[in-house]
Amino acid sequence: MAKSSRAIIDSFDLEPGSLLARNYRVLSLLGSGWEGEVYKVIEKNTGIERAAKLFFPHRNIRNRTSNLYARKLHNLYRCPIVIQYHAEEEVIIDSKPVTVLISEFVDGELLSDFLRRQPGKRLSPFQAVHLLYVLISGVESIHNEHEYHGDLHPENIIVARYGLNFELKLLDLFHTKSLKRENTQDDICSAIRIFYEALGGAKWYSKQPPDIKKICCGLRSSIILKKFPRASVLRGYLETMQWE
Repeated sequence: MAKSSRAIIDSFDLEPGSLLARNYRVLSLLGSGWEGEVYKVIEKNTGIERAAKLFFPHRNIRNRTSNLYARKLHNLYRCPIVIQYHAEEEVIIDSKPVTVLISEFVDGELLSDFLRRQPGKRLSPFQAVHLLYVLISGVESIHNEHEYHGDLHPENIIVARYGLNFELKLLDLFHTKSLKRENTQDDICSAIRIFYEALGGAKWYSKQPPDIKKICCGLRSSIILKKFPRASVLRGYLETMQWE
C-alpha cells in the first residue's frame, strides 16, 4: 500500500481474491481518482458482480464526500443513465476506517476507448447524432430531478451497448455543490463538445454537413445556450431535425 510521509492512504492496492466487508470478493481494479478507487467485486453468496468505491479517508472527512455521493445516486435512481447505488459498508485498512459504496456494475467500455476502436477513431454523423441523443436524454432526466452531472467527458461515460442504439451510463457525478443554472448549462455544452469530439474534432469539423455544424455552433457556449437553453430543447431538436 502506497503512503505519503504523513501516512495518508493514496492507494489501497487490493489484491484479486481478497475479501471486502466480509461479503464481497475483489475481482479487479476498475479505476482510481482524486476521491478513491473503484473495484469490480462479486457477492459471495449470490455471485452477483458489483462495483465498490473506496474513499481515501483524507478526502472523506466525517464521510461528507461519500454521503453526498450516495445521496445523489439515490436521488437519481429513476434515471436509467445513472449507475444504481446499493449500500454503504465500512472496512479497516491500515488501521483506518474506510467507507465503501456498493453500486451496480456496468459491463462496457469507456467512450474514449470505444471511439479509438472505430474506423478513423471517429463516428459517422448519423452515429454521432444517435450518441448525442441518448446522452442528452439522460442528462435531461438528471436535470428533471433538480440535479446535474458537472463533469461530462468521454472518460466518464460507459458504452454498455451499441447496435441500433447506444446504451450509456455516467460515472463520477460532481456532488459538492447545490444546483445552479450554470451547472445545467455546463452539462449541455459538455454534451455538445463530446458530440464534436466523437465526430473527429477540429481535424474533421470543416468537412461536416451543415446539420452537424448547426448543432455544434462552433463550440461557442453563448450560441449553444441561446439555441439550446435546456437539455429538453436539444433533445427535441434532435428528434425533429431535418437532414439537408
